Amino acid sequence: MAQVAVTPATIATPTVSPFLPAFTLWWREIVRFYRQPARVVGVIVSPLLFWIVIGAGFGSSLHTGATGTGSFLVYFFPGALIMIVLFTSIFTMMSVIEDRNEGFLLSVMVAPVHRSGIVLGKVLGGTTLSAVQGLIFLVFAPFIGIHIGLEQFLIVTLVTFLAAFALTALGFAIAWRMESAQGFHAIINLFLIPLWMLSGALFPVSGASGWIRVLMRINPLTYGMDALLLTLFPATAPHTTLPLWPSIAVLALFAALVFLAGFIMVNRRRALPAA
Repeated sequence: MAQVAVTPATIATPTVSPFLPAFTLWWREIVRFYRQPARVVGVIVSPLLFWIVIGAGFGSSLHTGATGTGSFLVYFFPGALIMIVLFTSIFTMMSVIEDRNEGFLLSVMVAPVHRSGIVLGKVLGGTTLSAVQGLIFLVFAPFIGIHIGLEQFLIVTLVTFLAAFALTALGFAIAWRMESAQGFHAIINLFLIPLWMLSGALFPVSGASGWIRVLMRINPLTYGMDALLLTLFPATAPHTTLPLWPSIAVLALFAALVFLAGFIMVNRRRALPAA
C-alpha cells in the first residue's frame, strides 16, 4: 500500500471563527485594564481636574461670545468627555507595543485564526473601555445644570461609542508600526492631542481664525464634538458645521476608515529577511 508523504501543504489547518478570538482579546483588554487601578484613576481624574481648572480659569470670559452655553465650564464639558475617551484609547492601545515586546502578539499572529479577529478584538476592547469611562463622566452633568433625557443619553452614547471606536482604531494603527512606547508617545503629542484641541473642545469653530477654522472643519473629530454640543445644548449650542445626524455620519465614516486602515496593516505580509 502506497504511503502518502506528510508535508505542510497536506496538513489540514483548523478554521476558527474570527468572533471567538475577537471576544477573547476583547475580554483580555477589559480584565487587563481594570487590574491596574492607577490607570483607571488616572484616566478619569486627569481630565476631571483639567476640566475644572481650565473651565474655572476661563470662568465666564466666554459667557455670551461664541459658546452660547452660559460659561466656559459648561461648554468645556463635552470636550472633557472626549478627552477621557482619547486618553483611554491611547493608554489601551499601548498594549499592542507591550504585547509585541512580550511575545504575546507573535503567538496570536501564528494561531490558525483570521487576522480580522485580532484587529476587532483589540479595537473593541479599547472602545468598550473608552466609551464606559466617557459615559461615567456624565454623572457630573447635573452639577453644572446639564440635564440629560433618555433620547439625549442614547445619542450621547452613540456619539461616544463612535468617537471611542475611531480613536481606538487610530491608536491601534499607529501602535502597530511603533517599536517602542517612546515613539508612540511622540506621535501622540504630535498628532492626537492637536486632533483633540482642534475639534472644538476648547473653542467653537465659529470663533476661530480663518486658517484654524479650515483645519477644524477637515478634522473628523470636530463633527463628534458638534454632535455632542447639539445634543447636550439643543437650544443654545454655538453654530456648528453640520446638523446633528450628518455630523454623526461623518464620525461613523471616519471610524470605518481608520478601522479599515488598521485591518489592512495587520494583513499586510512583510517579506522575511534573507538567510
